[in-house]
Amino acid sequence: MPNRLLPLAAFFLVLLTIVSVPQHSLAQQAAVPAEPAHVMVEHGVAMKTRDGVTLRADLYYPAEGGKYPTLLQRTPYNKQNAAAFASKAATRGYFVVVQDCRGRYTSDGEWYVFKHESEDGYDAVEWAAALPHSNGTVGMWGGSYVGATQMLAAIAHPPHLKGIAPWVTASNYHENWTYQGGAFEQGFNESWTSGLAQDTLDHVIRDNTNFRLGSTKLPMNSYPVFNLSKPVDGAALTAELAPYFLDWLAHPSYDDYWKQWAIDENYPQITVPALTMTAWYDIFQGGSLHNYVGLRDHAGTDAARKNGRLIVAIGGHSGSGRKIGAVDFGPAAASWSDEDETLDWYDYLFLGKQNQFADASKPVRIFVMGTNQWRKESAWPPPNAKETRYLLGSGGKANTAAGDGVLAVSAGSGSESPDSFVYDPANPVPTTGGPLCCDGEHFAGGPRDQKEVEARDDVLVYSTPVLDRDVEVIGPVSLDLFAKTSAADTDFTAKLVDVAPDGTAINLTEGILRARYRESTKGTPKLVTPGEVYEYKIDMWSTSNVFLKGHKIRLEVSSSNFPRFDRNLGTGKDAASDTEMVKATNTVLHDAAHPSALILPVVAR
Repeated sequence: MPNRLLPLAAFFLVLLTIVSVPQHSLAQQAAVPAEPAHVMVEHGVAMKTRDGVTLRADLYYPAEGGKYPTLLQRTPYNKQNAAAFASKAATRGYFVVVQDCRGRYTSDGEWYVFKHESEDGYDAVEWAAALPHSNGTVGMWGGSYVGATQMLAAIAHPPHLKGIAPWVTASNYHENWTYQGGAFEQGFNESWTSGLAQDTLDHVIRDNTNFRLGSTKLPMNSYPVFNLSKPVDGAALTAELAPYFLDWLAHPSYDDYWKQWAIDENYPQITVPALTMTAWYDIFQGGSLHNYVGLRDHAGTDAARKNGRLIVAIGGHSGSGRKIGAVDFGPAAASWSDEDETLDWYDYLFLGKQNQFADASKPVRIFVMGTNQWRKESAWPPPNAKETRYLLGSGGKANTAAGDGVLAVSAGSGSESPDSFVYDPANPVPTTGGPLCCDGEHFAGGPRDQKEVEARDDVLVYSTPVLDRDVEVIGPVSLDLFAKTSAADTDFTAKLVDVAPDGTAINLTEGILRARYRESTKGTPKLVTPGEVYEYKIDMWSTSNVFLKGHKIRLEVSSSNFPRFDRNLGTGKDAASDTEMVKATNTVLHDAAHPSALILPVVAR
């Protein structure tokens, strides 16, 4: 994804080279053989939505004909990218339909994230169910935004939809997609938007290319290669090609703009079983786990509540295979495939096969880091995980890993002086790994050594003594923090770290909370009073890790994680529309009256 704006003409030429430009007139409507030879494919098959927009899909089915259970994917990322899975599914006896979302690649209409996915999803399910090779039973599959197209379609409950298999997707497009704890997910939002805008620009070019309109121009060196009258600077292109990005910035609090697409407010509307798949280090891990629990407890039918399954693998948007980031998680990590699990899920759900999903007593499968093994559980979170408070302590010098910050399950007897640091928005703590997306070349995610972060004076570091036994942590992680700031607003960040005997400090999970949203991200934010102590409850999402004997459990506390999250300017104003920055002196308290604590779900074995 481009990280800098090119001159417009060059930008157009680059995009014409790297972006597929499907020509509707070349869509192949006749069935043609594909690889493997016993799968047939129809390209560019048109569907009309309820408001008359034409969407196009590729169809895959066994060459011998007949009617089959149907797997549907609706994607903004080019339907051709699903060809390998679709062919594989067709060889397993499925009829597969892969459709470009409205305004994307070969489909007509205007693209705006989330806006049309419920209605278009409903229409696509019912259309696919009526196609000649469908037996009328439809399931959906796919990850990230393709998970969103499933969830939003399921909320509309089309009659022929019988199952979904969302992989690494969110539960709320404000709180665990665009924002987290009131902070803007800047790295993801900007890189994802830039990638999406490439195809939108391709549509604009395609709709504004007609040499006849410029053929009378003299001199000929003024010929317009594209018939565009739009401004050429990058910001104007953002407004033209990605207006949703500006709308996200204009709605920092959870309001009606976000409610119209909220998954977590509509679990009772979902009436079909879901295979929820996510991953440690995935940017949507928190939302995926919330979806599983929400559907288990609140879905609209017994079948949906009782027949859901959860898998938590490793990597997701941060990578795949046995090595994620800087850590090799071994052969067990490499053996897992979301596509294989999806096909097995529908073999169980639609064909009645007694495979790994048949045991309802163990609906949860998770990858446990540290020991690097898969484990089945009866519930999420595991019922034998006990909430354990690790109290923060120091003599007032917890700055950097060389400081005196400690974590202990009981209050220390020494001095409990508060710890302070200066947060400078002009010199923020750099993002180092973690749950990131979508530009691995410039913005590498996953587990990374945090030693450079922990050498900064604006990072407080609290560690346990060297562990004399393994400590297994599986479930939600949070930080209960008592703190104050000299500014009108600030952020507090928290990161859980596993420290090896050689000093390597590997991040596990993290969180952030903007001070003005300390009570809620809904409604009107409340600025702080400088110098007043507040309690901040920071959601650090979840993890599954065995801290091995000889390791340490560590917590990092600071006020920035940039550019994953936008910088808090310290003025009470937003970086979305303001540039003034002020430094803040931020202080963490951890005395008897202010028992700041890292809260871990420790498993008793």
